[in-house]
Amino acid sequence: MSDHNDLADLLAPGLAPADIPALNALMGARGLLSAFITLFRGGEDEVLLRILVLREIGLRAAAPRWSSQELLNHFAYLNATKLETVLKRFSKDGLLVWDSDDQLYSLSTTGRVVLAAISSLTQFAEEDAELGYLTAQVAAGQAVGDVAPDALQHLLARLNELHADFEAALESQSEFQIKAARKQLDSVWRWVEKGTEIIRSVLEDEHTGYAEHQVAQAIALAQARMLRLTSVFHRRLNELAAQRVHLGESGLTSSNIADWLRNQSQDTLANLGRDLLSFHPEPSCVVSDVLLDITEFELLERERDSHELMALPASQAAQEVGEVEAEQLLAADAFYDDLQGIASEVNISKAVLADTYEETVYRLSLLSLLGDAEVALENSVVADIVRLPFALELDASVETLDHPAVAAMTRGRLRPL
Repeated sequence: MSDHNDLADLLAPGLAPADIPALNALMGARGLLSAFITLFRGGEDEVLLRILVLREIGLRAAAPRWSSQELLNHFAYLNATKLETVLKRFSKDGLLVWDSDDQLYSLSTTGRVVLAAISSLTQFAEEDAELGYLTAQVAAGQAVGDVAPDALQHLLARLNELHADFEAALESQSEFQIKAARKQLDSVWRWVEKGTEIIRSVLEDEHTGYAEHQVAQAIALAQARMLRLTSVFHRRLNELAAQRVHLGESGLTSSNIADWLRNQSQDTLANLGRDLLSFHPEPSCVVSDVLLDITEFELLERERDSHELMALPASQAAQEVGEVEAEQLLAADAFYDDLQGIASEVNISKAVLADTYEETVYRLSLLSLLGDAEVALENSVVADIVRLPFALELDASVETLDHPAVAAMTRGRLRPL
C-alpha cells in the first residue's frame, strides 16, 4: 500500500494510478519489471557481473539446477565475496529459487523470462540492427498468435524515422549524404524484406484485431515506400556521377578530392594551406629622385579603405526543399517507375489513377508534357518522363470511375510509340 501511495504522490492532485490506463498496464507487470530493476540497478560493472552470472546459470540446459559448490567451481574466476552477494540478491528478489530440501539453486520463472529477453536483445547488438530486433518482436508474437500492439507501433515508428532520414538525404543533393543513406538502406534491407513477409501473415490472420490490423496496414505502406527508394537512390547517384568534374587525365574527380579532404584532420588541412597565401610590399618606384614624391602621395594623399576584411565568408546552409516539392519529387519518381512497366496501349485512367486526387492530377499534368522538347533538355525526373516513348490521346467524353477520391476523368489512351 505504501508503494501505491508513493506512486500516487508523483501524479497530479486527485488522480490515482488506476485512472491512467498506460500506468495501470505497467503496474500489472510490476513483478516482472522489479526483476529488471534488480538486475540493472547500480553501476555498469555490477550490472555486467549480474548479467554474466544469470546467463551462465541459465545456459546449463542438461542440468539446470546448481549446488553451491558447483556455482563456486564454475565461477572460480570471480571474487567469491562478489559472487555470494549476487546470488543472495537474486534469491532475495526472486530471480533464483533455493530448494532447501535438495540444497540446490534454480532459475525462477521470472528469471527465465528476463534471461530470454536479454538474450534476444544482445542478439541484435550490432549497428543498424534495431530494425531487426523490432521485426523479431513482431515475428515472435505472430508465431504464437498474439502480436503485441506496442511491438507493431515501435516497428512503424522506426520505419517512418528511416524513411524521413532517407528523404532528407535525397533532398540535400549531397553525394556524401546520399551514399551514407544508401549504405544504411542496404544494411536494413533484409529486415525490411523479413518484415514484409511477417506483416503479410499478420494481415492474413483472421484473429488479428482491428487496431492491430490498421497498424499492420500502415507498416505495409511504410515498407512499400522503403522498397521504392532503392530506384530513387540509384537514379540520384547516377545523376550526381554525370555532374562530376574530372581533373585532367589523372583519373580523379572532384568527388574523390572532396571525399579525401573530408577524412583529414583539422591539423592536416591547416598544414596543407600553410604558405599558400603570402603578402609582401610592392613599391611603385625605387628611383631616388622620385622616391620622395611617391612617399608623400602614399602617406598623405592616397585614400585607403579604413578596414579590409580578409576572412572567408561564413558558410550557409543550403536552402531546404519544401515538403510539397519533396512529395512531388517522390511522386514523379514512382510514376516514372510505373510508366516503364507499360508495354502496350492502356486507358489513361489506368495509367494515372492514384490513391489521392492530388497525386492523380499531378500524374496527368506530367503526361501532358510528353514530347515537350524544351522540358526534355532538363536534368530531372520530369524530363525523364517527357523523354519516354509514349503518345497521349484524349477524347471529349468523360469516364465515370469507382474511386474514393476521383469521380470521373476524361477518356483517353496512353500509346507506346
